[in-house]
Amino acid sequence: MNVHEPIDPKSPAMKDNQSEPAPVRRRTGRRWKGRLALLGPGLALVAALACGAWSHYALSREVADTALQSRNLVPEVRVTTVQPSSGTEIVTLPATTSAFSVANVFARASGYIDKREVDIGDRVKAGQLLAEIVAPELDHQIAQADATLEQLRAALQQAQANSELAKVTWDRDNPLVSKGWLTAQQGTIDVQTLKAQQAAVSVAQANVVAEEAQVQVLHQQKIYQRVVAPFDGVITQRNVDIGSLVQADATSGTFMFTIMQGNVIRTQVFVPQDHAFGLEPGIDAVVHVPEIPDRTFPGKVTRIANALQPGSRTLLTEIDIPNPDGVLTPGIYCTIDLHIPRKAPSFTIPADAIIFNESGVQVAVVENGAVHLRKVAVIRDLGEEVEVNSGVKQGDRLILNPAVDLAEGSKVTTAPAVAQVS
Repeated sequence: MNVHEPIDPKSPAMKDNQSEPAPVRRRTGRRWKGRLALLGPGLALVAALACGAWSHYALSREVADTALQSRNLVPEVRVTTVQPSSGTEIVTLPATTSAFSVANVFARASGYIDKREVDIGDRVKAGQLLAEIVAPELDHQIAQADATLEQLRAALQQAQANSELAKVTWDRDNPLVSKGWLTAQQGTIDVQTLKAQQAAVSVAQANVVAEEAQVQVLHQQKIYQRVVAPFDGVITQRNVDIGSLVQADATSGTFMFTIMQGNVIRTQVFVPQDHAFGLEPGIDAVVHVPEIPDRTFPGKVTRIANALQPGSRTLLTEIDIPNPDGVLTPGIYCTIDLHIPRKAPSFTIPADAIIFNESGVQVAVVENGAVHLRKVAVIRDLGEEVEVNSGVKQGDRLILNPAVDLAEGSKVTTAPAVAQVS
């Protein structure tokens, strides 16, 4: 029978097949089902193994391709060009303001305060009256000294007259003594009398000079009764009032006022040794006060000590700050920017270019497309930038944010350079 011909259900073969017993047909169906049940897991296992093998092969190829690309890849890096630091180094140090001049005014005349013209906080001019002292007994002493001076001057005139008389007598007797008309004893008397009168004149003159000096002292004490300001400033302390008794004594005189000169403010700072060698008078300085953030106060270095403090290795420096409007007052905390000229050249580089590892502090320099690691010496940390004085030169191109696995001699390409602002 041709297998391509359709089977007629009514054909004898079909009839013979249908004529088979039912148990035989059931056993044959089960056999085929069992074979199919055993074949299904095997096919699934083979498919899973094939998929795993293919995935492993694909992953291996991908790793190999990646490794090949890594070996052949030349990374692109960002670089910056090294520029020299500016010729001036700005050093910021804490300081406290003080008055340019401070004077404690003491009583130079004893007596009672008759007038007090100023109080704490008053601004005064040089020569302005602060207080006036009354001392009636001083006026009496001056009158007595004047009278004594007149007496001494009269005594001087008398001595001068006696001296003139003695000289005239000697001039008249001298020729007579030489001719023998008068005794030699008379001549000796005349000579000694003249010398005595001349000495009396000298004594009278000295007495007059001494009394004149005493009168000047008393008159100066009279002047001291008017207490005046020694310079332009502000009264910061007052210890007397009207009616107060004051004493004029070199060691225990009465302390009356304190006056400070405020048109120029002085500050003292201690400059560390590493910045002290470039410091000299005339260097610019700028004062910043935290409570006055919108204003700066420029000044100049006026005085420096010629020796460093042994304990702190710092140099005492004084800066004078003009203060014509009186905004600054003594005793304010402030910071001072000193513009110190550099004594040694240095370079400013971004902190992003610094590499810290077991080899120390380094930077990655790009030359002819290759990386070269160089050690640098950081002399100052400015936050986003650092100053170095070795390891690099002007024009070097440094890699920014270098990779941790960056090695000496690695090939790189550079993105457009970022100019470093000095």
